[in-house]
Amino acid sequence: MTAIAPPDIHDADTLGAARALLDAAADPEAMQKEVLAAVARNEQWRGNECVNLLAPEALVSPTVRHLLSAEIGQRAAEGHIGPVNRWFAGTKHIDEVEALCVELLKRLFKSNYAEHRLVASMIGNMAVYAALTEPGDTVMTIPQPVGGHSSNRYDGPAGIRGLNILDVPYDTHELEADLDAFATEARKARPKLVALGASMTLFPLPVREINEIVKEWDGIVFFDGAHQLGLIAGGQFQDPLREGADIITGSAGKTFSGPQSGVAVWNDPKLTKPLLDAVFPALAATHQVNRVAALAAAAAELLAFGPEYMANIVANAQTLAHALHTRGVPVLGAHKGYTRTHQVIGDVRQFGGGLEVAHRLAKANLITNKNLLPNDTPEDWDRPSGLRIGTTEVTRLGMGELEMQAIADMIAGVLVEGRDPEHVKQEALELRAGFQTVKYCFGT
Repeated sequence: MTAIAPPDIHDADTLGAARALLDAAADPEAMQKEVLAAVARNEQWRGNECVNLLAPEALVSPTVRHLLSAEIGQRAAEGHIGPVNRWFAGTKHIDEVEALCVELLKRLFKSNYAEHRLVASMIGNMAVYAALTEPGDTVMTIPQPVGGHSSNRYDGPAGIRGLNILDVPYDTHELEADLDAFATEARKARPKLVALGASMTLFPLPVREINEIVKEWDGIVFFDGAHQLGLIAGGQFQDPLREGADIITGSAGKTFSGPQSGVAVWNDPKLTKPLLDAVFPALAATHQVNRVAALAAAAAELLAFGPEYMANIVANAQTLAHALHTRGVPVLGAHKGYTRTHQVIGDVRQFGGGLEVAHRLAKANLITNKNLLPNDTPEDWDRPSGLRIGTTEVTRLGMGELEMQAIADMIAGVLVEGRDPEHVKQEALELRAGFQTVKYCFGT
């Protein structure tokens, strides 16, 4: 009997093309060269030629990029900081690097404690659920169509933990939590934890008000600031710890503009042991010390440049949102200033939906992503109604109001005017050619 290979969740054509390249290679060295060539092609296209508008991306400084390939990244450092806490000898300088990172994060977020070993922000969320909840506990999180992230839902760490997940009620017109409905439902369910985190994030969340409600039964408020972490650090968004959040997690690779990794900060000493026990040994053993060094360097950059850099990110997002809306691309939140973050959310149903629009814009070297809108369901994930745009990378390259107008012209040209993306691509190339240097860092 001939064995039938099980279906692969990855795209079969793409995997087949990779197999063909490897089959055609003369030897393993030639196979390696195929990898190097693909990386080089991506660097030329995405790194030099595209107007990158992905909300979850950010350019890192030359210093951070250098540290990501540093010798220290080959070293193991299992355990907590300090010679007695390590499993391995020879870590005295690693301890220095990690201690500097922790202290920089604490200084940046004005927190008593910080965790630096999270290789992804989703691992940070897993640590929170592992440390602060038990299987069967009830939690409330933001549903995905109004911006919630899978890491706080049944298909992510919260679901893996075996939690009973209820929705934080949302006002889909105002794009904010419905506090009256929340108060009613929360007092009825008495959730152990409320997770306030969203991958579609336009406006501050009512942390203070929600904290006042859940503290009636000693509930925990967890702020998942994956996207807003840099804005929080730069003082250009709400300050969740000061507003009552018990813990913040976030991504260092988004607005924070550091290496792709996770961060957690908190103030209450009672949380420290359960959180650190969840991180090590449960979720992090060796934890990429090169990444820790890069994270520390990025934190220092935010201490110096964060307020100006983050303010310009938000200003660019507001300018771009208004420019798109006035050019015929509907943008969410128009009645309340569009956005107070790095994100712009377009309703692109009339142009074919988020998947089609994102691919059409990519042909013009304008990189965006499809996104669920409040009218969608989680099942619409593959072909949602919306388009998400972020201004972090273009801001770090030094773009401002004039460039946001030009980007809006290009996007509207493709979508509203029906221009050929290949023709618009030439305009994107010309725009990007003038912006090749990373700003808001030391030495520039």
